[in-house]
Amino acid sequence: MVAKFLGSLFGSGSGPRSAAGAGLPGAESAAPDPAADELAVTEAALHDLRRTVLGKGAELPTLVVSQILLLLDTLNALIGYIVSSGASTEQRVLLNAIITDYLPSPLRAYLKLSASARETGSADTAVLLDQLDTLYATVGNLDNQVRTGAVTELAVHGQFLRDKFNVDGLRLEGH
Repeated sequence: MVAKFLGSLFGSGSGPRSAAGAGLPGAESAAPDPAADELAVTEAALHDLRRTVLGKGAELPTLVVSQILLLLDTLNALIGYIVSSGASTEQRVLLNAIITDYLPSPLRAYLKLSASARETGSADTAVLLDQLDTLYATVGNLDNQVRTGAVTELAVHGQFLRDKFNVDGLRLEGH
């Protein structure tokens, strides 16, 4: 039970694993990692969204395309970080919701509007830009949470090791 608790604190055995274990020795016997699989699906959805935005770029004001691509770049970097460092279930769920719902839903609704409603100075464009600003702030907060959580976990792990091995009290003879 103690090992399970410590493992949950320090991520032993629960770190991120690749969803594509093909070609790796012993990959067939490795247990499937639902978190990695979920993250792979989220990443694929992100790339599909990028293709959609680039494909519909002529129908969107330049500022809208720019803000969406900035969001997508930020999300892509965050996914890369999560793949290497991990994230909580709640953080992965929020990331997935942003990529599969919160960003594409208003974009699809906006694209259904008439061309005149999608002009740079229109009220509908202003609403979409406000939504994109809110999403960008949310993604920034999520990115900070994920990175801060990793730093906090490392600090706790480092303190555990210092306490366990009394590194500060270790002295070499003659020094």
